[in-house]
Amino acid sequence: MAHIHDNYGPEARYAVEREAELPTTKWDEEVARGLELGLPGADSIVDRRIPTFSRGELPHFAGINTFLKAPYLEDVRRCGEYDVAVLGAPFDGGTTYRSGTRFGPQGIRKISALYGPYSFELGVDLRESITIADLGDVFTIPANIEKTFDQISKAVGHVYASGAFPVVLGGDHSIGYPTVRGVAEHLDGNLGIIHFDRHVDTQETDLDERMHTTPWFHATDIPNVPPKNLVQIGIGGWQAPRPGSRSGASAARRS
Repeated sequence: MAHIHDNYGPEARYAVEREAELPTTKWDEEVARGLELGLPGADSIVDRRIPTFSRGELPHFAGINTFLKAPYLEDVRRCGEYDVAVLGAPFDGGTTYRSGTRFGPQGIRKISALYGPYSFELGVDLRESITIADLGDVFTIPANIEKTFDQISKAVGHVYASGAFPVVLGGDHSIGYPTVRGVAEHLDGNLGIIHFDRHVDTQETDLDERMHTTPWFHATDIPNVPPKNLVQIGIGGWQAPRPGSRSGASAARRS
């Protein structure tokens, strides 16, 4: 263990102690895999852990942009071999104002390449504690909200039923409903929702459709997702619509 001196504050002490306890097993495996699949580096490269072709976390600007440089799993039937499965839901047909979030999964993956799986402050290296795969994106239908919902629910349900934990990259807020539906149908017991937003998103319809303002109204209509299990944090401001507030109050009474 690293020497802990008296000048460390509590946060620094915690981080240094956790760092000393962290294994490097999976990190070493990642390096070995890179050398095997990407060929050993040129003879002039002094650090012999560097391959010819980028096949891991570094360089951050190189490689194929999966989430956190996780392995891309083309065969989604194998997602149960991983603890966590990341999937994109590139859809913005449920927004009533600013479109463009169909490119959200691409953007999230791209910026995630800047970060690694290690946090000094938390004393965590995700490589050493969980396995992650990126399944790519759900095939969404740009002109059809309900068919897209069905696609997302089937995709999320498949991942959850496999035993992997689904992480969904959106996409506008309407995808919250099919994501919940996909998990709930395979869940033995009740499901809870923690929603961080300025908007309640509890209207029944918006512009005559189930849109980005409506996911939690419909999610809490699912039998094992009771309204009392919806926790909302940060709601307020001028863009919290009265129909959503009234529907939310009605849902609360249903609980």
